[in-house]
Amino acid sequence: MLPLSDPSLRTGKRPYVNVAIIVVNAVVFLYEITLGDMATFFYTYGLIPQELTSGHTFTTLLTQGGRLDITTPFPTWATLFTSMFIHGSWMHFIGNMVYLWVFGDNIEGRIGHIPYLLFYVVAGVVAAFTQVAIAPASQVPTVGASGAIAGVLGAYLVLYPRSRVNTLFFAIFITVIQIPAALLLGVWILMQFVSGLGSLGVSSQSGGVAYWAHIGGFALGAAVFWVYRMLPRKRPPPYPFPGEWE
Repeated sequence: MLPLSDPSLRTGKRPYVNVAIIVVNAVVFLYEITLGDMATFFYTYGLIPQELTSGHTFTTLLTQGGRLDITTPFPTWATLFTSMFIHGSWMHFIGNMVYLWVFGDNIEGRIGHIPYLLFYVVAGVVAAFTQVAIAPASQVPTVGASGAIAGVLGAYLVLYPRSRVNTLFFAIFITVIQIPAALLLGVWILMQFVSGLGSLGVSSQSGGVAYWAHIGGFALGAAVFWVYRMLPRKRPPPYPFPGEWE
């Protein structure tokens, strides 16, 4: 299932930050594909869990072609941020950006531009630390915006569970159907959790999808906006659905 749009939900505000994040990701990805060896880029700017947990910085990568210099030109902790803008393939990049495009604008419209940017970055950092906690000895770079975007999805589920999302559905045939956000995102996080449990028995050096980063980011987003909904406000926000006032 791939979300395409949520036409029943409009904030009336232009999502400048959300668009800017997508543009930065696109520029970085286009730069990546011009490189002859993307592995060097991943190891240089991606998040390597063992670097954070051991305090040791890797400077050389041994490959069949020889030694590659993977020295990160800034402190290791900074890869918590640079890794959010790196993607491993076209599918990885397109899938992430579509989810961000569909769901991110509404969160930005709800809380404002700067708070949204801060929330996005914090969700990405929490997601990264969740993955590091699960595989602290891994030497495989963790890359991608998925953890931060998962935070956006968690926020959306709490704020707009009844929003109906136009979704491209793949089965015996391909069609577009409207699915309640609660169902779509509920199925999504359930799949991440099941896959995350399955990944616990896999070697930390085998790579793959960072499911626990998704889970950590989603949990952070849901928790933050559950608290946000509990806070008293002078004027309630313009919900599009009757009976959904707080």
